[in-house]
Formats: sequence, C-alpha cells, structure tokens
Amino acid sequence: MEGAMWKKADPKGVRIEKMVDHLVNTEINSQRIAAVESCFGTSGQPLALPGRVLLGEGILTKECRKKAKPRIFFLFNDILVYGSIVINKRKYSSQHIIPLEEVTLETLPDTWHAKNRWMIKTSKKSFVVSAASLTEREEWIRHIEECVRRQLRATGRPPTTEHAAPWIPDKATDICMRCTQTKFSALTRRHHCRKCGFVVCGDCSRERFLMPRLSPKPLRVCGLCYRELAAEKQKEEEGEEELEGQTQPQQDLAHSPGTTYGVSSGEDESDKSDEDKDGGSSGSWPMGLEFYATGVKWSSFHS
Repeated sequence: MEGAMWKKADPKGVRIEKMVDHLVNTEINSQRIAAVESCFGTSGQPLALPGRVLLGEGILTKECRKKAKPRIFFLFNDILVYGSIVINKRKYSSQHIIPLEEVTLETLPDTWHAKNRWMIKTSKKSFVVSAASLTEREEWIRHIEECVRRQLRATGRPPTTEHAAPWIPDKATDICMRCTQTKFSALTRRHHCRKCGFVVCGDCSRERFLMPRLSPKPLRVCGLCYRELAAEKQKEEEGEEELEGQTQPQQDLAHSPGTTYGVSSGEDESDKSDEDKDGGSSGSWPMGLEFYATGVKWSSFHS
C-alpha cells in the first residue's frame, strides 16, 4: 500500500490531475482500493467506484472527546475516509466517509500540547487533526484542497459555508461552560451541546432541538443555543405564515422540511468518545490534561 512521498510542489491542481489520470482504471489502483476495503472488512462500505483513485494515506492524530487518538486516513480524489486502527495496515474499524465537495479546511495554531493542527469542517461534522510534522500537514492540506477544488468544478456546487461546531474535549474544563457553577465529577456527567460544541452540565442542556442536517431526531442543546434556535425558527415560521396567508390556508409548519440551522458534530456511533476540539465561538476555559500522544510519523502519497 505504501507509495512515494510527495516531493515536487507543482502548480496548484496540476499534480492531482496527473495522478488521477495516471492511476484511474489501472490494476495498481484497483489493488490498493481492494486492500483498503479488506482492512475494514465487512464493517466498512465498498470503496471501489469507476473513476475513483486512491491518492494517499497516512496516520493522523484526531482530537476526540475523551483524548487524542491515532486514526488512519485515506485520501481519494472524491472522498476522505478514516477509521480506527486495530492492527496497522491489516485491520481497521469504524469507517467514516466524507465527500470532499463538502469539506473546508482551517489551519490552527500550535498549542503546548499539540502541533501541526488543522480542522476538517463539514456541515454535519467538524474535527481537529494533527500531523507528525509541518511538512506532512502542508502536504495533507494541499492535496485535500486540490481534490476539493476538482470536485467542486466537476459537480458545479459552490463551496460549503455552513459548518458544524467541533466538540470541545471533556478534559478542557472541569466546570460547565454555560453556568460556570457546576463542577464535573464521577457522578456529575459532562454533556455536549450539538450546536456550539460546549461542555455543559445536565441542567444547562435539558432542551432538545431538531437540526435536520445532523439527525432526523431532536438533539441535545444548551439553553442559550436553544433560545437562539427557537427564536430563529419562530421568525422563519412567522414569515412563512404571512406569505401563505396571502395565497392559501395556513399549513402546519412544525415539521417543515428543509429548515436548516448551524449544527454540531455528533458522536461516532462506534466510538462514543470520538469527537472534537474547541469551537471558534468559545471563550477561554481552564486547560486540562494533555490531549495528544504523538509518535505516528508516516504519510504516503501514491504516484
């Protein structure tokens, strides 16, 4: 599965185009994709599609809800796939597939516990990863962004502008980030608002709100986000009622499809501790334990 490291900085997009044209419909590309499918086994979805090319792979450290964890990432020309490592290069689990046309990247500053960080943002899920070196981070970002531009051109879609808030790690704070009074303990659980990603107590997150982009069911939100979302929905419904009253009898708008709001990342189904770091809307909070365990260092891009 290993390929040559990326060595030349060609003009934007040129190298990716050459790699895709060179590898598409080749036996080596089919073998590489089949090997990835085999590593995920029956728990993963099939990845082989006409025109799909595996461009690179590597281990990145993903900031999760409980602690930072190594994850295997595979970059295809149209999707980004990642999963948990059971046996490196032999067995992976918890497969996640992200369409690249939905991806936006944001470079993040280093912290005392993590370097070479960036955020992968989509409307349904956003999370922070870090690479073993600055060069490796630059390679990943450049390759992903080139693939995103290529996909947007192919689909004619505009770039995504609405992104989920990443979850702040549990150990980033010992107290509720909304009331700032409740102290977490073995008996007092931490919860996450699905709208802002804050770590909150049960009393500050009693409300549920329907956010269709993330789930067909109402999700836990903090009191502040609930009030903001409810006010936004009420304003939207009042506008719709006014328009409908001019043309036809009023309809039930309580379950109006297509209503979308800024949504937050949900937990990975197969890893209940798996979600992400601080959102841009958060203020300052006590820094907890170190989140990162570095040591994974390889990343290969196929040519």
